[in-house]
Amino acid sequence: MENYSLKMRRLLAGLLIFISLLQTEVWSQDISIFQQYNGRYDYLAIGNTLNPAENNIVQSFCEILPSSQATLNVDASSTVVAAYLYWAGSGLGDLEVTLNGTSIVAEDTYNTIFTDATFGDLNYFSCYANITNQVLAEGNTIYELSDLDISETLANNPGHCERRTNFAGWSIYVIYENNTLPLNQVNLFQGLEIINRNVTEKTIFLNNVNVLDNDNAKIGFLAWEGDNALNFGESLSINGNIISNPPLNLADNAFNGTNTFTNSNTFYNCDLDVYGIENNINIGDTQVEIKLTTGGLNNNGVFQADLIIINNIITVLNSQLPDATIVIDNIVTNCGDRIIDIDYTVFNTNSTDPLPAATPIAFYVDDILLAQTTTQNVININGSENGSISISIPSTIPDDFLLIIAVDDDGDGNSTVIEILESNNTTEITVNLIPLPETFQLNALNNCDEGLNTAIFNLELILSQVNINNYDDFIFYETIEDLQNNSNNIINPQNYQSQETPQTIYIKAENSICFDIYEFQLLTENCPPHIPQGFSPNNDGYNDFFNIQGLYSIFENHKLLIYSRYGKLIFVGNNDLKWYGISNRGINQGKLVPTGTYFYVLNLNDKNYVSITGWVYLQN
Repeated sequence: MENYSLKMRRLLAGLLIFISLLQTEVWSQDISIFQQYNGRYDYLAIGNTLNPAENNIVQSFCEILPSSQATLNVDASSTVVAAYLYWAGSGLGDLEVTLNGTSIVAEDTYNTIFTDATFGDLNYFSCYANITNQVLAEGNTIYELSDLDISETLANNPGHCERRTNFAGWSIYVIYENNTLPLNQVNLFQGLEIINRNVTEKTIFLNNVNVLDNDNAKIGFLAWEGDNALNFGESLSINGNIISNPPLNLADNAFNGTNTFTNSNTFYNCDLDVYGIENNINIGDTQVEIKLTTGGLNNNGVFQADLIIINNIITVLNSQLPDATIVIDNIVTNCGDRIIDIDYTVFNTNSTDPLPAATPIAFYVDDILLAQTTTQNVININGSENGSISISIPSTIPDDFLLIIAVDDDGDGNSTVIEILESNNTTEITVNLIPLPETFQLNALNNCDEGLNTAIFNLELILSQVNINNYDDFIFYETIEDLQNNSNNIINPQNYQSQETPQTIYIKAENSICFDIYEFQLLTENCPPHIPQGFSPNNDGYNDFFNIQGLYSIFENHKLLIYSRYGKLIFVGNNDLKWYGISNRGINQGKLVPTGTYFYVLNLNDKNYVSITGWVYLQN
């Protein structure tokens, strides 16, 4: 939030000259949230004017004091967590001052303008700096601010002194923690907004507040240039109700040079005031409306108005709420894999109440909900919980995309937990998937059919076609889907049984960075059968039939013809009928033929082979 505010204020400051050329009557930076503290926090403020008197009562001075002092006294049981120095005055700004001998340079500067009918543009400024380290080092002591110089402005533009808007002052805001305090939400808003005779009314909306209990609620203001003597139509309203703090701040004179912390009414042309507002806000409010007015007729019927510049507003509200935020710790993408592994942490910092378990978390890409999960445990104040999830990225999403993770999101963009701040629930990161590598073709592996188109392959023989020195491991798969999903790899590639031909095999060749994909085919082919020279069908269980190896269940359409030595056909066989020396043709069908030599003709009925002929000896 602070970085965003700084950038916005610098942008606005850069537009000052351009806006001035347009001769607008009022130019300012809107009051907006600067810092938020949730816990057992409260604040106090000190400061002092550099005006020697109220400029509308004593009109003889046109200079400021060289320095002024204020005493800081933070209770010993409290711990200072932040301190901010503000200084302001007439002109465009003095960006460097001295605090207790230490040079302080402005971290940002606000400017505003009152356009006077006679003297033209009268400029005013406010600067701030974070002085937490200095206050921690010096502690409770007298703080003296010096070297705030607006002399050039007062000398070069007499309108400031003629119109009695010559002023300078400073203040230190201290945020502290104390275990005896209730759980509060402290919101510090800052900017620079002005009302005057040209613009007599201003409404400021304070957002980012959460009112759960309005007991002891309070609001503080740091304002400049208010005059006690100019109480014409002057009011300060909270949510439509005029507030006051008599006798210091009356209902018709809110900005009158007072300091509530010291009960002083000599804080000339500066106001450092605090009001109780428990009766002006309601439980459930998320916004506070502040309205300032000035201007009215004096006793002589002449219109008069005070010039009031609001620099910052601070609220202290009892607010017991969690504040869920999420950060991405790590994202793992794997080569050729559309599954990403996400490590994240859900925090409940800057909170005043635990974050409940089962707080939903949603994961989006281009407004598409990809996945959901929840927190597992109650996350205590200032606690955190680590989580992880694996998400499959649809193929319709490009390889490069913006991943958005939202905690306290039900998947439809709706919050389920009331939080201190609802606008800090998301985080995002650009994810770059590693696309599936190119597939390289290798030459096929061939092997002989062992029957029914079955062959045994040593798949690792294919690696002779690959430069194995480029890889750490080789994993074989039957499908590309299994390769992509890292599942069902071939367990024993050295003894792989193929039952179809052709069959495609895929290799994931892994290295330390990614992997390559190789593809090759297994071809089971019919190898030439081996025909024995003889056999003995004597039923001894050994070599009892004409056993032509590599024939049966391989050349399934073959035809075997056996002839006697006289050329008579005595047997016709096929894949289901082997020759055991018994005739199935001629006059001796069903009888064992005598010992002798027989002529065979083997028609393999395979386009790659011609018929095979020869002699076989049968021994009874």
